Amino acid sequence: MGAIDALPSSEWIRCPGCAEPVYLRRLRRDLLICSACQYHLPLSVRERLDVLVDPGSFVADPDDLAPEDFLGFVDRMPYADRLARAQERTGRRDALVTGTATIEGVPVVLTLLDFAFLGGSMGSVVGEAFERAARQALEQARPLVMVTASGGARMQEGCTSLMQLAKTAQAIAVLRENGIPTINLNTNPTYGGATASFAMLGDVIVAEPGAMIGFAGKGVIANTIRQELPQGFQTAEFLLEHGMIDLIAPRAAQRATIGRLLKCLRPGSGPRLVAVPRVTPAIGGADAADVVALARHIDRPTVMDHLGQLCDDLVVLAGDRCFADDPALIGGVGRIGERGIVFLGHHKGHTTAELVAHNFGMPRPEGYRKAVRLMRLAERLGLPLVTIIDTPGAYPGIDAEERGQGTAIAEAIMTMSALRTPTVCVVTGEGGSGGALALGVADRVLMLANAYYSVISPEGCSTILFGSAASAGQAAAALALRAGDLLRLGIVDEIVPEPSGGAHIDPYAAASLVATRIGAALVALAGHDPQELVERRRARFSALGRFREVSSADGVGMNGEDGA
Repeated sequence: MGAIDALPSSEWIRCPGCAEPVYLRRLRRDLLICSACQYHLPLSVRERLDVLVDPGSFVADPDDLAPEDFLGFVDRMPYADRLARAQERTGRRDALVTGTATIEGVPVVLTLLDFAFLGGSMGSVVGEAFERAARQALEQARPLVMVTASGGARMQEGCTSLMQLAKTAQAIAVLRENGIPTINLNTNPTYGGATASFAMLGDVIVAEPGAMIGFAGKGVIANTIRQELPQGFQTAEFLLEHGMIDLIAPRAAQRATIGRLLKCLRPGSGPRLVAVPRVTPAIGGADAADVVALARHIDRPTVMDHLGQLCDDLVVLAGDRCFADDPALIGGVGRIGERGIVFLGHHKGHTTAELVAHNFGMPRPEGYRKAVRLMRLAERLGLPLVTIIDTPGAYPGIDAEERGQGTAIAEAIMTMSALRTPTVCVVTGEGGSGGALALGVADRVLMLANAYYSVISPEGCSTILFGSAASAGQAAAALALRAGDLLRLGIVDEIVPEPSGGAHIDPYAAASLVATRIGAALVALAGHDPQELVERRRARFSALGRFREVSSADGVGMNGEDGA
């Protein structure tokens, strides 16, 4: 019996979310979403398939696995009786439904946990059926889409049910190792063993609005440690704010959203070249102080302006999976023609409100940890990585230091240096110190003509070396931070021209110039052996630096003492 059929037979019900009366016919028409508060009532498996997959495309796997009461478990009733009642109510042998379908034309393998069957709990059959579905995804090279509504592990199967967490998690690990995309759609509720295994391990995690998602339920927390819980605790919105999921998709948008993700996550046939508008470009001959001013201009194109010209579609993903999302460093997946990419970039904005909201493009540790997560996603799926640098530097606040700013930056630098996938970086505005380099260890490093890239800001250098920020112009010149200087030093590979007067004069043209050079770089890097990419990239950065070899005959030892 489906969720709609289970509602009272009267024409009206009270919404579980707001307690307001809801007209049943309108509720059915609105996909079981309350029009007053947008509460998403539960769907049956059949109803979920109607919402999520292309009409008529779902082909169910055989329902040929039956659970056993191997412990003779009895609580308020024998486990065998519970199973019999659940089977009669749902018409299936256990809680997990699997099969194949298409979503927006993309073939997928699906798993769907039915909360109506013993709360969607994970027993031996769920673990086995899930592993078989994952194996099918591997054999058919299809993405795995997992829809979850679960209370957790099935207590009536004892510690054997706990082992299903390992079984399902290692099934995801095999898909990761073989570059098969995985997407979670977590619905209300998703708890316990599901969240401690496959439900939080997808390459992308999507949730329904208001869905309750967590490890320990509110009742368990209250009865175990008596801790007062904050407003909205464990809702999808709470998890998005705290970096645990990528995005929230209303029910009516889920097919389109997951379809877009699937198209962005596939390697495809390679990037296309981007058409460039007719402009009068200028390489730029401004002095260092003027370049710094142009790089900081509030109307200079942002990362989204550049990517909007490069990509046919973009989906921004959120969160570092352990603490928060950082709006100063955005990332996600995109599509250039039929080819998916992963992108990362510092984001500032064009207004005071946007600058404040994005912390002036200065990331905290969670921003760099999100970057590492997406770098690894690019490598797993064989997608090129495109990064856009535009930051004064990493955020220097107390909270950033408490959460390991230096470690987070170091991990990003090291991870990017070892990626077995093509990487292209563009310095489009400010390139401030390690906060910039965390996105800059690429196969090809491009730089806009009026951008700058430096070990420290001119003001910081002036303060340290001259005693105040008053000599920032002099420091800027001494730091050799302009594109031409860095091209001569071998730090950047190419200068991208800007419209005459600067990128802010014609942001569309500037972004198009950047897009076409990124496209050309991706075409040039396509098809290279992954290990060769890593070796060349490491050789490139190993070669940077100027020094001379000396011997003891030169008269000075390693410690600054006279040699003997």
